[in-house]
Amino acid sequence: MKAIRDAQSDAINDTCTYCGSFVDVGAVIEADDTELKVNFAGDDAHAQAEALAQRAISRFAKTQFAINPQADGVELVLTFDVSVEKMIFQLSI
Repeated sequence: MKAIRDAQSDAINDTCTYCGSFVDVGAVIEADDTELKVNFAGDDAHAQAEALAQRAISRFAKTQFAINPQADGVELVLTFDVSVEKMIFQLSI
């Protein structure tokens, strides 16, 4: 453990005694990754897209959306206010 602490930069504060590793949150969540695209197909594609958009807005009020027609259905584009909202929403669907 001492060797791991000695090898890390001064900008890292890794005190995990079990794993000796760290994760830079910026490597997992990018600040500008706020857009989620979901495709729907079938006769009720537009209704499904609208329902998912409303679910996102009810959870994250500043979410914006667009429903774009596609050859075989629609594409829902959700734009969240911040990237972590996108991540949380993706985990909930």
